[in-house]
Amino acid sequence: MAKKEWDYTFKIILIGSQGVGKIDLMSHFADQDQMNNSAIGVDFKLEGIELDGKKIKLQIWDTAGQEKFQTISSSYFRGAKGIMFVYDVTNGKSLEDLALWIEHAAEQAKKTERIILGNNCESESARQVSKTEGEELAKKHGMRIFETSTKASLNVEKAFLTLAREIKEKMDRTEKNSL
Repeated sequence: MAKKEWDYTFKIILIGSQGVGKIDLMSHFADQDQMNNSAIGVDFKLEGIELDGKKIKLQIWDTAGQEKFQTISSSYFRGAKGIMFVYDVTNGKSLEDLALWIEHAAEQAKKTERIILGNNCESESARQVSKTEGEELAKKHGMRIFETSTKASLNVEKAFLTLAREIKEKMDRTEKNSL
């Protein structure tokens, strides 16, 4: 009998306006490669992690991010265990757009674990979204928030691992309650 390679597989989707750094976040965490340019359509990467002695495969999906792709991206909610909502702290409109993405996701993926990422926080002089504004949005929707930077390697891994841990803990509770 073949040994099981993974104890869990979690599909995580990154959602936010185009240009907020979703591809950079995904690449920084999943393969530490050079940062990418904006994508049209969908991209995904795989990353293996270990939490509490369990091997977990993360399927990290980057949706297009443009409103015109909103109906296309709804199919990517299927099977998702976690959602990272991403805005750019140097782009105020991206935070406004995030409220729409959160609303759309609430209809499509009710039982997913969710967090908010305020990306590009290293650009303090170009900041258009205060830390407080991001925190207020997260509080309103009952989510954690991390300010991240791929350039400064700040909180990227922590955000992914936190979301993965929350998914795993939820699955463990569900499994325990079903016994």
